[in-house]
Amino acid sequence: MTGAGADDTHRTIERVARESYGKLLARLAAHTRDVASAEDVLGDALVAALATWPRDGVPRSPEAWLVTTARHFFIDRVRHDEVVHAHQMLPLDADAAPPDVHSVADFPDERLELLFVCAHPAIDQAMHTPLMLQTVLGLDAARIAQAFLISPATMGQRLVRVKTKIRVAGIPFAVPQPCELPQRLDAVLEAIYAAFGIGWSAMSGADERGRDLADEAIWLARVLRELMPNDPEVLGLLSLMLHCVARRHARREPDGRYVPLSEQDPRRWSLGVIDEAERCLARASACGRPGRFQLEAAIQSVHSERARGGPTNWDAIVLFYEQLAAVSPTLGTLTGHAAALAEATAPAAGLAALDAMPRERISTYQPYWAVRAHLLQRLGRSCDATNAFDRAIGLTEDPAVRAFLLERRG
Repeated sequence: MTGAGADDTHRTIERVARESYGKLLARLAAHTRDVASAEDVLGDALVAALATWPRDGVPRSPEAWLVTTARHFFIDRVRHDEVVHAHQMLPLDADAAPPDVHSVADFPDERLELLFVCAHPAIDQAMHTPLMLQTVLGLDAARIAQAFLISPATMGQRLVRVKTKIRVAGIPFAVPQPCELPQRLDAVLEAIYAAFGIGWSAMSGADERGRDLADEAIWLARVLRELMPNDPEVLGLLSLMLHCVARRHARREPDGRYVPLSEQDPRRWSLGVIDEAERCLARASACGRPGRFQLEAAIQSVHSERARGGPTNWDAIVLFYEQLAAVSPTLGTLTGHAAALAEATAPAAGLAALDAMPRERISTYQPYWAVRAHLLQRLGRSCDATNAFDRAIGLTEDPAVRAFLLERRG
């Protein structure tokens, strides 16, 4: 194959790996019942593709080729370890029906099934979300570490340890019974929202990876709603993400400049997506069981009133943040509450709320420093504001947001 043809083939392999990694891994793990082994053989299959596709051409169904090849690698490993009945565990035909390992719960998608599998109670609760992000959505340790504000090396070590524990301790990597789904639901919701947050932060006009990940999270939430249509937090999470996505096109000017929510043109928001978000939130509220994601969706719902010409009811936002802080006192919640309090009352009140946050937790949290800089600037404390702006700018990954902060810093 010519150099240009080989380059096209390599790009095809990269695209398949990027777009289908989670689907392929879920399909393999459903058979191997061991996520680490599934990752290993999928990696071997991708390496094999790099060696054979440039020579033989891209197969008609790249995903099926990778699954079949990965299964062959797995069988070779099983044979090498002298484990019996390998062929019964793992059929060679990529399109063959998997063995009957499902419970009576009817999962609409293998990736959703694998999310619940990764939420096994014997796995460290703190590692549920990172494990799901890597296993189901194919994120590398560096991207996951960034979301958790730790080093990539530390996150990589933790992921290796948890997978080793699954294998050595014999934790059953099996589909849970229907009665087990509610106790695993919170972890699944957290993982879907974390994926959305990573994608949303990365999303810009030129970043298709961020858009793909955010859209994938919304798609998984829709599938989860199909599985659990009457769970208010499932509906709340979907509503929350839809409210955010409705403002997607207003986050950047045509030239790429960042636009904060308070300055966005609501005429560029999608009323159709907002309406869907509102319907989900109304159904969730009717259940009479408020929770974290419903409260976060309610905050975004108040902001969305601007799309129909209404003002922002900051008192309502403060109230929702207070309720949210009672159930989920995250750094994001506390920072958002401080910003809302400043708008509803006075900048000094918001600054006091920021001052009350644990100092050891906010040193590397960029939104805290951005809000602090803004409030200090409003209070006329120019020197302190400049220092806070410098901290926020230094912690900012997005070039457009960095440029925005530099302009505000003056």
